[in-house]
Amino acid sequence: MGELSALLSPITIKKTVIPNRVVMPPMGTALGDRGGTVSEALLAYMQRQASSGAGLLISEITAVHPTGVVTPLQLGAWDDQFIPGLTKLVQVMHGYGGKAAMQLHHAGRESLYMLKKGKAMGPSAAPSLVFGQAPREMTLEEIEEIVAAFGTAAARARAAGFDAVEIHGAHGYLLTQFLSAISNHRTDDYGGAFSQRARFVMEVVRSVRKGVGDDFPVLLRLSAEEFIKNGYTVEDLLTIIPELKAAGVDVLHASVGTHGSPAGITSAPPAFEVGFNVWRAATIKRATGIPVIAVGRFNDPRPADAVIARGEADMVAFGRQQLCDPDFLTKAKENRYADIRLCIACNQGCIEREMFEGKSVRCAINPETGQELIYPRDRAATPRKVWVVGAGPAGLTAAFEAHRLGHAVTLFEQENQSGGNILYACKAPHKEIYLDWIQWLAQQVKQSGIDIKTSTAVTDDRLAEGRPDVVILASGGEKIIPPIPGIENAHVVDAWQILGESVAPGKNALVVGGGLIGMETACFLAARGAKVTLIEQQPHSPVPKFTSHGYSLHKYLREKACQLRFGCTLQAIHADHVTLAVDDSTEQVTDFDQVVLAVGMRPRDTLKRYLEENAIPHTVIGDARQVRRIMEATEEGARAAWEI
Repeated sequence: MGELSALLSPITIKKTVIPNRVVMPPMGTALGDRGGTVSEALLAYMQRQASSGAGLLISEITAVHPTGVVTPLQLGAWDDQFIPGLTKLVQVMHGYGGKAAMQLHHAGRESLYMLKKGKAMGPSAAPSLVFGQAPREMTLEEIEEIVAAFGTAAARARAAGFDAVEIHGAHGYLLTQFLSAISNHRTDDYGGAFSQRARFVMEVVRSVRKGVGDDFPVLLRLSAEEFIKNGYTVEDLLTIIPELKAAGVDVLHASVGTHGSPAGITSAPPAFEVGFNVWRAATIKRATGIPVIAVGRFNDPRPADAVIARGEADMVAFGRQQLCDPDFLTKAKENRYADIRLCIACNQGCIEREMFEGKSVRCAINPETGQELIYPRDRAATPRKVWVVGAGPAGLTAAFEAHRLGHAVTLFEQENQSGGNILYACKAPHKEIYLDWIQWLAQQVKQSGIDIKTSTAVTDDRLAEGRPDVVILASGGEKIIPPIPGIENAHVVDAWQILGESVAPGKNALVVGGGLIGMETACFLAARGAKVTLIEQQPHSPVPKFTSHGYSLHKYLREKACQLRFGCTLQAIHADHVTLAVDDSTEQVTDFDQVVLAVGMRPRDTLKRYLEENAIPHTVIGDARQVRRIMEATEEGARAAWEI
């Protein structure tokens, strides 16, 4: 058998032949039009995703009832008015030979939008673990109404031309809320033992099966394990799967966790290995015989192929990898694995941007995603001489995009290699994949033929002599060195010296600064055996635990017994002790043999004045503009190139 032969083999569900085992799972975009209709931006996005060649594409969450929406931009299917737009969506999903499924969804209590309106409902008035607010308990009449709504929405999906439907019963939304003893405190026939809490799910499945008929594939996405204290387990789920099959489920999409589970497991960060969740799907398949879709941070087709070949699952979902590189499967078929842009599981654009910022989907390392309508595909009418100053994420992206559009690009980097601060950020535990990405990006730039000049600083004189038409200033940030008495002591170093490994970790280190740089430096030190105390002058951690990366950092430091002190300021450093200020008092601590400064960065834009004074067209991007995340750097880099 050939490469990826298992993954690329067809599978038949009911009478529907799915051309391969690759699944694009449902992922929210916030690209719809207000009111739940399909927009041109969403069509462009989905067309690009369909070009991947995935065998089955599942739409983003589509509300079956107006009480269950997460955002006004979420797709709707609770009325016939939505059918024309959904028909257009199906047509683009079918554009490259894949089959299309529509996901049927009701948020229940997990909708901040509905909670704020006072209209959120759930099985009980138990507060959301995510938002801390309680819905109102559903009446029996409302339960009956929502069950019926799933069925009529499913019928609309079939009328619009979808090949299948998927019921969303995972991640803490309404169906999960009924299954979970944490959210379901009912004393009627919909509460109590697990089998009784499953009644609502069974009724929804029967309603959907009735709505689409006997010959139409029905998928059910469930969290195979709630992954939360006192939550249900795989063993619990196994007890109801025979009844789910009898009710009409053809395929079980075995996800894990809820949005209230720790560690951001529903969108697992790099701390979770590729395929970490497959065993749950395999357990279900082995015990019940029902076909299963496995998920688990897959970003490479080869381990997915092995999962299929071993019979552990029937299909494998590639969610964030689809957004990161819609061409990954095509590249794999052509044996171009080195060209695949691998998802780094950072969650910046695909999860956190939507969930915490209320904005539409992006990918932190693929600026095309979510911007398909403005993404330029034709070469520039007038090629320009473009200088890009700085070869970190922003500069590398800008150089690649400008060259792709036909401009003559020279990329300058004052250090001896490309990568910028990613070369340091990748040193924290579980962030090695960030180094893989920046090296991949640098290699793509090199292979494109761009003139790269490392160990070369761009000065005013060099600009005057070279006379570029356009300058993209991506010179990054510079570290902040606070004016603390005693900073000149020999045992005082900065985070970049530690992460760059030019200075060895001490045995007992004080890390000054509790932001991302400080937290990651503390993790690096702890991983190498140092006893670590981290101080931060703010009263609370600047790195929130509700982000997956933030949770991982806090968890790692806790496991390593690191001490985190907030509301604490370093006042002075002496040869044999430090002076700390806590509230209105001071204390002297003698334990530390190393003081590590990690108080952050400020923009480095020293060329900006010359560019302005000499009227040289330019754009300042990335950390040179404002110190932020990878996503802002790459998006600004791409847009700077697109707008030349």
